[in-house]
Amino acid sequence: MKKSIVSYLVKRFLRFDKEQPFIFLSALLAFLGITLGVMVLLIAMALMNGFDKEFKKKLTIMNYPLTILPKFYGGVNENLLLDLEAKFPHLQFSPYVQSSVMIRDGSKLEGGYLFGVNFEDEAKVNSVLGEAISSNTFNKFDVLIGKSLKEEFNLFRDDKLMYIFTSIEPGGLSMTPKIKRFKVRSVFDSGLSAYDKAYSYTTLEALQVMMHMPSNMYDGIHIYSKNPHEDIEKIKEFLPISTSVKGWWEDNLNFFAALEMEKASLFIVLMLIILIAAINIISSLLMTVMNRRGEIALLLSLGATTVEIKKVFLYLGIIIGIAGIGAGVFLGLSGIWILGTFDIISLPKDVYPTSTLPLELSLFDFTLIVIGAFSIVIASSYYPAKKASEVDILTVLRNE
Repeated sequence: MKKSIVSYLVKRFLRFDKEQPFIFLSALLAFLGITLGVMVLLIAMALMNGFDKEFKKKLTIMNYPLTILPKFYGGVNENLLLDLEAKFPHLQFSPYVQSSVMIRDGSKLEGGYLFGVNFEDEAKVNSVLGEAISSNTFNKFDVLIGKSLKEEFNLFRDDKLMYIFTSIEPGGLSMTPKIKRFKVRSVFDSGLSAYDKAYSYTTLEALQVMMHMPSNMYDGIHIYSKNPHEDIEKIKEFLPISTSVKGWWEDNLNFFAALEMEKASLFIVLMLIILIAAINIISSLLMTVMNRRGEIALLLSLGATTVEIKKVFLYLGIIIGIAGIGAGVFLGLSGIWILGTFDIISLPKDVYPTSTLPLELSLFDFTLIVIGAFSIVIASSYYPAKKASEVDILTVLRNE
């Protein structure tokens, strides 16, 4: 019987009242506000996660999951490389030599880094370079350049490109920089213009000759790992004291910390939309309480308990809130599917790491949004429900 009274009153108070249309309008605005807030939050979090994942994927490729470096002056020798390959057969290794360079073509000048690599090994640790390497054969002084550098210098295949090495050699009474022309063999496109402009790759032998390095010495070793956070600990235990291993994330801690802060700030700001909508729930329920004071007092005088009256108005707010959350989830997930499936918005590829909108909604974010919205709805419904249960029967009936 008690349940039937509560459910009957909830259904009755949810109906449109011609005498008090503003109460229904306020409830409708609350519903729409919660729907909009949840929908925008879901899409915004999916966008933030998508861009975060794309940036991580690009940075992982161009920075490499793991890199072995010498701790002190010197390099990494071939014996260590062979030992690592034997100890960790599930990992891919690519030794490299690196030099800071100035790249010149006519009157144009650009700074960057030239890497000497074994292209066969490099293709295994870097999928972006692998695409450019696979269809080409590289001779000793051939070079692989980025798309941004190619477009800036207007270069074509087999064009000559001058590299000025920052390390200089004594020549009589003056210091002469080393200069070498390399032939452009192929072009890679990482999707990040900063890397495409600054990074160039040539053969390991060519750069070892230019840097006067023995053929069995390297500046470091690039490593491809599917689980770098786990493998870095195993490699640390194996490495000699003269070398160290670094994960790609260690160079980008501030960048990803800023992304996380931006994501948290966006979540809080957009949650305010739901909070504003919840104010409409409070006003709608309070107006319902004021409009139904006589009925509430009569129900209490006929034996209805204050708990039942509180439940009625609490359920009213919860129903409006859950309906809004449900509609927001449906519209949000639909929006994510539409934006992720159809090429509605195209992004400039030279600015963003992808030309289409990357969308990925994590289960944690989805759960946090739904629980956060539901908590706001419960908190907003409680105060009007409490006020309804505190109606003074004698005062109201006397005035009626």
